[in-house]
Amino acid sequence: MTDSPTLKALVLGCSLKTTSDESSSELLGRQVLDALADHDVEGEVLRVADLGVKFGVSTDEGDGDGWPAVRDKVLAAHILVLATPIWMGQPSSIAKMVLERLDAELSETDDLGRPSMYGKVAVVAVVGNEDGAHHVCAEVFQALNDVGFTIPAAGGTYWVGEAMGKVDYKDAGPKPDTTGAAAKTLAANAAHLARLLAVTPYPAS
Repeated sequence: MTDSPTLKALVLGCSLKTTSDESSSELLGRQVLDALADHDVEGEVLRVADLGVKFGVSTDEGDGDGWPAVRDKVLAAHILVLATPIWMGQPSSIAKMVLERLDAELSETDDLGRPSMYGKVAVVAVVGNEDGAHHVCAEVFQALNDVGFTIPAAGGTYWVGEAMGKVDYKDAGPKPDTTGAAAKTLAANAAHLARLLAVTPYPAS
């Protein structure tokens, strides 16, 4: 058995806001990254709204498309964290755009003929002021698994405020016994699974 490489994580913050505004979903994504650091996982956060990513289902939509640079970082990462708010009970439109761009990976393979996202772990962080966190996790997990990501046990963490409420996660204060505990479990399981897959990858079919 070979030594496990240093694990890398990439958080894609799928807020509708650019970085000129604070984002609760990105905050939770950063908290997941902090929890991953406890398991010797290093990483970074990208706010997708800043990056000029175009709508489409290819690896490069041309003419200044920001996705190819994001895709390079996804390919270099062992763990993908997709952080999204809930809007109208759904993942954000930017989260859906990311999933649509990842659809192109169904046609991309590595040197052994395996789909390009095989061997990578994906987790989800969700925030919102309405019900729907489980629904959002289910939609995102299914799409990520379809394109080859592996989902660990307890692979989602979320915070949902009171129905019809006005309090955002970023203003609600720490939630160490609920959202925080879920993020720690997510991180432990994601890092464990990513190490296993790094050492013993899926076979070529």
